[in-house]
Amino acid sequence: MVAARRRLRRIERRELSEFRRWIQNTTNLLHVSVVVVVPVLLAVVTSLSNRIQVLSFLLFPPLAAGTYTLFSDPEGRYANPIRFVASLTAGAVCGLASYSAVAAAYGGIPVGVIRPESAALAVFLTGIVTWAGRIESPSAFSTALLALVTGEVDPVIYVVSIALASSFVAAVFWVWRGRFYERRAEYLYETVRGDDHVLVPMYGEAADRAAFFGARLAAAHEAGKVVLLELVSETDSPADDETGVDVTVPTASGVADGSERFSINLSASDDTDRSVPPETAEVVARLEQQAAAIRTEVGVPVEVAVVAGPPVGATLQAAREANCDLVVMPHEVGDDAQSAYLRGIFGGPIDAVAFRSRSERRRWRRVLVLVARPGDTAHGMIDFATRQAGTGTVSVTTCIDDESERRRAETRLEHLVETADGNVETRVARTSVGAFVDANAGSYDLLVVGSSGERSPASRLVSPPTFGRLEEFDCDVAVFNRGIP
Repeated sequence: MVAARRRLRRIERRELSEFRRWIQNTTNLLHVSVVVVVPVLLAVVTSLSNRIQVLSFLLFPPLAAGTYTLFSDPEGRYANPIRFVASLTAGAVCGLASYSAVAAAYGGIPVGVIRPESAALAVFLTGIVTWAGRIESPSAFSTALLALVTGEVDPVIYVVSIALASSFVAAVFWVWRGRFYERRAEYLYETVRGDDHVLVPMYGEAADRAAFFGARLAAAHEAGKVVLLELVSETDSPADDETGVDVTVPTASGVADGSERFSINLSASDDTDRSVPPETAEVVARLEQQAAAIRTEVGVPVEVAVVAGPPVGATLQAAREANCDLVVMPHEVGDDAQSAYLRGIFGGPIDAVAFRSRSERRRWRRVLVLVARPGDTAHGMIDFATRQAGTGTVSVTTCIDDESERRRAETRLEHLVETADGNVETRVARTSVGAFVDANAGSYDLLVVGSSGERSPASRLVSPPTFGRLEEFDCDVAVFNRGIP
């Protein structure tokens, strides 16, 4: 029974995670909003129309169409609450004016009969009025034509019905768009909310640049901090326990400039009074020197630690103990040991970035982000790029195979960058990813790509991951991987 409950909980967590990633696609979010919000709004209006005699049933067709237009494209041309109310009301007024004018000319119009002159005049007046008032909307023409079949309905009642119902819908839309849709990054995109405590394993020739890269990510958030981590063999550690991993805690210098002491003990032993061997003291001194340089140049709190134990397990445990939500790893293409370590961290529960440096750069103001599909990973990549660029430029790009895909690709990119801060541009290139990067990498300081962890094995076999070709790209590269919960 216990095993069955655990299995059910795992299934629930997996399904919830899949749904969360699905809803992070803005197109899916808008579809859900239309399916849920529009019927509820119309139900409320219907309930009001049954209780308030001033509301006419003729308002429902144009109101439904207009409401769909608002919620399906909240940043589009017609997604203006004032224009929405004004256009529907103006159309109703123009339709009734046409009906009255033709009825006066013919001495009345029998109930159920629509004169061709009435329809033509209603559409003509609506086009002129909405054009002159800059409130053009397709729904205005439907309210104008429906006015021709009002029958015994008082014209004033019909206009008031349209004005009241559309005002109610516009008010709900305005609240929904301002309080939820425009702030959806806060509610849906986990990488945007966090990733301000950064752990940087210090190995390889590019460790210092990776540390600055991680520091600038952390510095973008007020609560940001960096932990510089040194991985040493267990024989070099102060204690060699068979049951766990030992962390040597150095004396943290520079407390006055914002750094803090911290203590991590991953060992099963409770003995914390251990002597520090000369080798470890030398490592600590080197880390503190690097930490001081980061504090001075970037202005972010920096902590240091030395860990002994299995590299992947020790790193993930250190990240948990230090409350870090992002690991930035130096990466050298062709180093098998580093590649195995990277794969181990990428398979863990924490967001990670593999940073490959091709220069001595410590600041990245021109950033190219390659996006294949929408979702939390894409938003995380864009968020990291804007943090690095600061006042610089971020170019979010996707590549397509056929010109018929351009409109959909442009819409996807627009949805992605709507929640991003800073100077962000979008590009749709009709070429392969490799060809585009080869032609444009030299114009940027940094290339940001995804790890393809969300792709199926078959997809990766048919189309090899972009990050697998890092050695071909002549620029600094950051490969982002979303942690597996």
